[in-house]
Amino acid sequence: MSEKQRVSRRQFLNYTLTGVGGFMAAGMLAPMVRFAIDPVLKPSAAGEFMSVASVDEITNEPQRFEWMVDQVDAWYESEVQKTAWVYRTKEDELVALSPICTHLGCTVDWGSNEEYPDQFYCPCHGGRYTKDGVNVPGTPPTAPLPTFEMKVEEGMLYLGLEKER
Repeated sequence: MSEKQRVSRRQFLNYTLTGVGGFMAAGMLAPMVRFAIDPVLKPSAAGEFMSVASVDEITNEPQRFEWMVDQVDAWYESEVQKTAWVYRTKEDELVALSPICTHLGCTVDWGSNEEYPDQFYCPCHGGRYTKDGVNVPGTPPTAPLPTFEMKVEEGMLYLGLEKER
């Protein structure tokens, strides 16, 4: 015949305290896990296009256009100013270049240096880019200026995210 297994008082207390401790630990860890993964679960604003300028305003000479975007860094939300150099090519295509130098992140300007009036110039370390954003050999930048995703709707230019070339 089989003998019934009895749980001793010591085993009962052990099981009870382990279970209560496990529930308490889970209750403390759940908010921390949620805090850590919450930004990953939020839908990103990637691919959102912002209205920047009327297509009629854009000329063959690069012009600086600025706009504001809402930026979320983990739990901190802020409004950030974005900038692009926009111009029209001889083939009547629109080009939108990032103003951020690929060398060390300084801001480039169009025609700001008297020696190079038809180039983008970075005053930090003398970096230069041709009108189409290609880095001039022999200058510090090793990559061309990034371009922006863009679309034209109802006579307005919309810019999205920067993309590497």
